Amino acid sequence: MESPPQINFGILGCADIARKVSRAIALSPNATLHAVGSRTYEKAAKFARENGFPDTAKIYGSYDAVLDDPQVDAVYVPLPTSLHIKWAVLAAQKKKHLLLEKPVALNVGELDVILEACETSGVQIMDSTMWMHHPRTAKMKDFLLDNSLFGELKSVHSCFTFAANKDFLENDIRVKPDLDALGALGDVGWYCIRSILWAASFDLPKSVLALPGTVFNSSGVILACGAYLQWEDGKTATFHCSFLANLTMDLTVVGTNGTLRLHDFIIPFEEKKGSFSTAVKSGFTELVTGWNPKPSEHTVMTDLPQEALMVSEFSRLVGSIKFDGAKPEKKWPTLSRKTQLVLDAVKASIERGYETVEVTG
Repeated sequence: MESPPQINFGILGCADIARKVSRAIALSPNATLHAVGSRTYEKAAKFARENGFPDTAKIYGSYDAVLDDPQVDAVYVPLPTSLHIKWAVLAAQKKKHLLLEKPVALNVGELDVILEACETSGVQIMDSTMWMHHPRTAKMKDFLLDNSLFGELKSVHSCFTFAANKDFLENDIRVKPDLDALGALGDVGWYCIRSILWAASFDLPKSVLALPGTVFNSSGVILACGAYLQWEDGKTATFHCSFLANLTMDLTVVGTNGTLRLHDFIIPFEEKKGSFSTAVKSGFTELVTGWNPKPSEHTVMTDLPQEALMVSEFSRLVGSIKFDGAKPEKKWPTLSRKTQLVLDAVKASIERGYETVEVTG
């Protein structure tokens, strides 16, 4: 069988998450690790050596050099959020397609500058929210869209927490106001907001109210927070995100007829399979000593991990632009922007002393 046309990737920076995405590019059938750049040649060379880059890969001592390589089709950008606007815009101007780490920007104003640059240059942009690409996600969506099984969406509850160690809480870029000023809201909260919007078919809420009790570090960066979202038709959602509590990735979606629940929605417990439970028209046994019917468990297998499926889908879109003259897919930047809009509203609500903030697109 003929192998699919390859998309050459360059990576800007050697962030920890870039190790995982480098592996994903290597596993993807239509992507090649072509180049890596860091602020020093030595650091880039060490990263390439330790992360299975092919001998043919180019090593660069600057980000600019990656963007100036004519053979690089697309770049993965895992830089601190404060640097996204500079390097994402530059990448787009150099006609490099953009796989951008989340949160995509510090606010929607910055994101709009990035999106405009991508549109002007005709390049594809996608954020790196990996769980969106797991086959389990499509299966769960089928359940949510089945009116007889799930019914009408009523509420969503999302939680992503992990207990960061002392070194993380003191030194990680995600707790530094000049690097990732959005803190836990931008990092773990992004996933919670995306999961809520996903369950709501990306219908934006009318308003957002941050819940009191936000925890800040000494620099004013958020370490834990939560919010309540409300739609005009009465559906609601809540989320909690934190760097200060045990690893939890819960998502519960409640409809008039059914409930969807899973406990590992961002990173599955196991790489090659993902499970979720559904309950339909739940009730009690006669003496109210148990459930009838009981929830059912569903397991979805995958040959490739979700991050490789993300790279593969992104590369497919880039390939269709490069080889077939297609236009960039608008879906992905639209989802990024909606997620950012809600994130901005939560941040504004916290800053205004927990006032309700209208979400305007």
